Amino acid sequence: MKILRIEHLGLACRSADQAAAFWSGALGLPVVDRETLPEMKLKVVKVQAGGSVLELLEPMEGEQVISKFLTSRGEGVHHVCFEVEDIREAARELRARGHVPLWEEPKAGAGGKWVNFLRPKDAFGVLVELNQAPGPAPV
Repeated sequence: MKILRIEHLGLACRSADQAAAFWSGALGLPVVDRETLPEMKLKVVKVQAGGSVLELLEPMEGEQVISKFLTSRGEGVHHVCFEVEDIREAARELRARGHVPLWEEPKAGAGGKWVNFLRPKDAFGVLVELNQAPGPAPV
C-alpha cells in the first residue's frame, strides 16, 4: 500500500459554516470547497491548511455517524484521512494483515474521492479514512 500523504483531518461540528468562519477568521485559512452529500446526509466545508485540508462535517437530518459522535464526544477531531495510490490494493493489504476495512468495496465520498475506513477499535481509538483521487471506480 502506498500512502501519499495525510490528506485531511475530519472535524465534527454542529455548524460547518460557523466552524469555517472561525478557521478562516481566526487563522486566515481559506475556504476552498462547500459540498452537500445527500446520500451521506452531510454538509462538508473544506478549509485549506498548507498542503492539507480541514474537512468540517455537519450532520443533516437523519445522519447517524457524525450525530452520534457529537452527542457522545462533542465537537472536535473525528478522523484522520490518508490519501493512497490504490484504495483497493490498500484494502487487500490491510485484510492480509488482519485489519478489516469498514466496507468490502470503496464508496464515493466528498469531492468524488473513493473512500473506506478502519474502525477506531482497530486503530488505537482513531477512525482512519483511506481515500483515492476521484475518477472511474477503482478496479
